[in-house]
Amino acid sequence: MNDPRIQKLARLLTEYSVKLKPGDIVTINGEALAAPAIRECYRAALRLGAHVICDISLDGLTEIFYAEAQAEQLKWVSPFTKFKVSRIDAQIGFWADENTKSLTNVDPKRLAAAASARKPIFKTFMTRSAAGKLRWVGTQWPCQASAQDAEMSLEEYENFVFGAGYLDDADPIKTWRHISKKQQALTDFLNKTREIHIVSEDTDIRFSVRQRTWINCDGQMNFPDGEVFTGPVETSVEGHVKFSFPAVHHGREVHDAHVWFSKGKVAKATASKGEEFLRAMIAMDKGSCFLGEAAFGTNYNVKRYTKNTLFDEKIGGTIHLALGAGYPETGNKNESGLHWDMVRDLRKGGEIYADGELIQKNGRFIDKAFPQP
Repeated sequence: MNDPRIQKLARLLTEYSVKLKPGDIVTINGEALAAPAIRECYRAALRLGAHVICDISLDGLTEIFYAEAQAEQLKWVSPFTKFKVSRIDAQIGFWADENTKSLTNVDPKRLAAAASARKPIFKTFMTRSAAGKLRWVGTQWPCQASAQDAEMSLEEYENFVFGAGYLDDADPIKTWRHISKKQQALTDFLNKTREIHIVSEDTDIRFSVRQRTWINCDGQMNFPDGEVFTGPVETSVEGHVKFSFPAVHHGREVHDAHVWFSKGKVAKATASKGEEFLRAMIAMDKGSCFLGEAAFGTNYNVKRYTKNTLFDEKIGGTIHLALGAGYPETGNKNESGLHWDMVRDLRKGGEIYADGELIQKNGRFIDKAFPQP
């Protein structure tokens, strides 16, 4: 694909997102399907003086692993992966699948066993990231499978993906710096807040964010970005939320997920499709039944659901909550092999209150200084 937006993307990821400098060790991960973007990022990283490790996967290997691995193999963790995560300065990841449903029929217990075994690596990654020792970013490469999930042609999906990242702009880095400034105003406000209360149809949930830190997501971890998030006080979550869109995890879809919380812990969970999988993931380990993240979507260039959490959780006027591991930089201490974001649309009848004050209605913030459509 000869598209100037790919060069813009590579420059943005290497210079703006992970801020590579001479001598940095950076890994570039991704499926071979994302080769055009991987090549350009490799070129851009070398020009910045970084030492580059490319870790390229082949389609089908993951399916073979879950089909063939014995119990001991499911729980085995590569010492090389452990070493790499403890030493690299930056990581750039590309997501691209030939088949987004390839793991649909895998036994949830096998998925849970492998994820639980890799929890220490995830913890090391998150801890180093929180300490500023590991910069990372992940992004979606427009591919046929994801375009089909989004019910678009590949060309339409390419335009959607690149548009969500403002890569049609003359200088996307300048654009994202402006977005960062707007989101920081919202972040600063929320960092003075003690409690969040969210109300919508089939949803009434509140949680404490006292002494927790809100993070401005402005394209330096996920890309495209557009959210502000925190980690709720673990035992404070009360109420219930019915998620608007199918929640996707490992290619498995859970429809109409409705989750009730008591003293922070999931007390009940139902779904019209995938309920068994939902409950299996919630029961994965001690931390998988608590919320690790709560966030507001602020990217109003993303307007529609695409079955891809990277974009869906950023939809301007939505909130998302993640079951499982929290991000240490927020102050959340929950640990789990699970981190599953689920989205609630507030654009039609939703309200968000901060310490009892209405701050968003129908997906639009009351304060015009905050990000707006």
